This record gives sequence, C-alpha cells and structure tokens, in this order.
Amino acid sequence: MLQQPVKYVVRVYALILNDRQEVLLSDEYQMGMKMVKFPGGGMEYGEGTLDCLQREAREEFGQELTRIRHFYTTDYYQKALFYEDHQLLSIYYLAGFREKISFPVSRKAFDFPGPVNGNQSFRWAPLHELKEDDLTFPVDRLVLGKLKEYVKGGD
Repeated sequence: MLQQPVKYVVRVYALILNDRQEVLLSDEYQMGMKMVKFPGGGMEYGEGTLDCLQREAREEFGQELTRIRHFYTTDYYQKALFYEDHQLLSIYYLAGFREKISFPVSRKAFDFPGPVNGNQSFRWAPLHELKEDDLTFPVDRLVLGKLKEYVKGGD
C-alpha cells in the first residue's frame, strides 16, 4: 500500500517581551474570524525559518527583529486548521526589535475599524494576567504556559 506524503503548513512566530513583562500580541480578523495570536505567519517556499520570521516582521511591523533565539517547535501532531489533510508545524522564537518601536501598539484588543479580512492591530498584554483562553490557537496556548515558566526561571 502506498502512503501519501505528509503535507505540512509551517508557521513561524515571534515572542516579544518588553521590560514590563508584557508580551506583544497580534489581534487579527482573518478568514471571517477574530483571532488573538503571537505575531508571525506562514513560511513561503524557498524560505528558512529565520527568513520567514524577518519577512513577517517587515510585513507586520515594518521593522527588523534582533536577539532571535529558538524557543519551541511543536513536538506533537497538530492538524492544520485551515488546510485539509495538512499537519501544522509551528516554530517560536524569542526576539526583540533592532530599533525603537515605530508601529502603533494599543492597550485595546482588536483596535481596528470593523471586521474586515486582513485587519490587524498589536497590543502589549501583561504576561502574568494572560490566560490560555485569551489566545485563539492550541499551540499558542501551550507556548504561553512555556513562556510563563521561562520568565519565572523554570526550564
């Protein structure tokens, strides 16, 4: 019996903390739904993970990232939400900005006009107040717990 090759969707995210122990979140309206996630996106053909992370940073923030360190890669099966018969591979990096932030950052969730596909806003959320249910996707929820442990000085 021939097995079908595994089809992957690879997504790369930045975990950006400020000096007040707040994490940068992306509030988005995509594919007809509101979503709260870490900044980042899908890897394109011909990119490496760091290339993808920097491209996403330029597209979303208009800025480059620095101090990039691998944090977590999914180590279990996760079905891709928006693609039939695809497996999701998510890669998270701790990162910072090369220069002072030059894009709008809000304290309000979904700080954009109306539910229009492609709308996006960024906000700082206090890490200690953030709950798993505040994030939309299962892998982000898992990573939030790992990030809190990391900041506390755990593994």
